[in-house]
Amino acid sequence: MGTLSIDGRRITAPGVDRAVVFQHASLLPWRTVAGNIRYGMEMQGRFDRQTMGERTEYFIKLVGLEGFERHYPSELSGGMQQRVNLARATAADPQVLLMDEPFAALDAQTRELMQAELLKIWASAHKTVLFITHQINEAVYLADRVAVMSGRPGRVKAVFPIPFARPRPVSLKRDPRFLQIEDEIWKIVEERPA
Repeated sequence: MGTLSIDGRRITAPGVDRAVVFQHASLLPWRTVAGNIRYGMEMQGRFDRQTMGERTEYFIKLVGLEGFERHYPSELSGGMQQRVNLARATAADPQVLLMDEPFAALDAQTRELMQAELLKIWASAHKTVLFITHQINEAVYLADRVAVMSGRPGRVKAVFPIPFARPRPVSLKRDPRFLQIEDEIWKIVEERPA
């Protein structure tokens, strides 16, 4: 058992300083794209109507969904739904964005596009992101540091600093240094407990 803290404050309950992006978009089916993005801000009650409108418009543009503001989740592809999910979490202006395998349900091509989308949003919003993934190359591509966890009980087995500058082109995934880090992480993952 451990504890978590943000800026020295122990986390004991949900708070407006954190937002979660889950594996499945979990959008409200009766709300439009704009309505879903506004939802987190509405629940916090700390944004006035004009600010919510401006932030909604900004994040719709940032995730490339202009023209889809009035569409409902059932009218969107899986990748578009995840972009709404990401925009909703980020629009609420959390200090930390927790992402639990948010691209796992997507096909390979859409997953690559969403990784690029996340990097673009990160470059714009400058939020701390804790990204959980089983895809090692995804972790190396997105992260500044990769922590490798053990099985139960979950412990940090190793931490790898990622030396690549930003912005990161997709071609980085074929760089020999990238592949070397990926291979080193695989070795730690594959280790059997003594």
